[in-house]
Amino acid sequence: MFFKQGLAAVATALTMTFTAGAMAQDDKVGQTDATTQAVKELFSERFGNMPIGEVRYAPFGLFEVQIGNSLVYTDEQVNYVLDGRMIDAKTREDLTEARLEELARIDFSALPMELAITQVRGDGSRKIALFEDPNCGYCKQLRRNMEGIDDLTVYTYMLPILSPDSTEKVTNVWCSDDPSAAWDAWMLEGTVPESEACEAPIDELVQLGRDLQVQGTPAIFFEDGSRVPGAISAQELEKRLQ
Repeated sequence: MFFKQGLAAVATALTMTFTAGAMAQDDKVGQTDATTQAVKELFSERFGNMPIGEVRYAPFGLFEVQIGNSLVYTDEQVNYVLDGRMIDAKTREDLTEARLEELARIDFSALPMELAITQVRGDGSRKIALFEDPNCGYCKQLRRNMEGIDDLTVYTYMLPILSPDSTEKVTNVWCSDDPSAAWDAWMLEGTVPESEACEAPIDELVQLGRDLQVQGTPAIFFEDGSRVPGAISAQELEKRLQ
């Protein structure tokens, strides 16, 4: 990202902030209030009106600043910024990674199922949602990896973001008599979907991807709200489904 210069000096300067502020903020971790709003405004101002997602209390006396899908840390006066991983020295846990995973969680039940192609395997008791572009090679690999996985309900959100003809392919699949079969035929066998015409929800699908900060395909969402960017093996998928 940025701020790669002088991290050692910044860490030294922040030592007193860590120790003095941590106890005072223990009961506010992850929260926002007037103080975090002031930090957010000052941070944005100091970095050229940079768009800031949110500023919250961190568990070690600083404030976490969410910028897109990344986190940096700062003090209340925004005199110093720490760009890097925060590690728990006792447990060796990557606190930054754990926090990013928490922030990336979604409410699975709130997904607009009417925009998805729904496929049920076996009893369908396990559920995942996939965001896939029809021209995404890794999406096709993920589909092949999933072929032997049973008792699964798959909600596929077609996300046309990679190529000019992605929108055309998504429209043709959506408008076909059997979108599920048309999608599988294209992704697994390379059978080009026949040209069809109807009102496909392209804008709604693209906006959903933006709202969930899906920045690439495939993106996998599990029923517990967690996500995995990119294709994973059948073994890893089974592990996460369990």
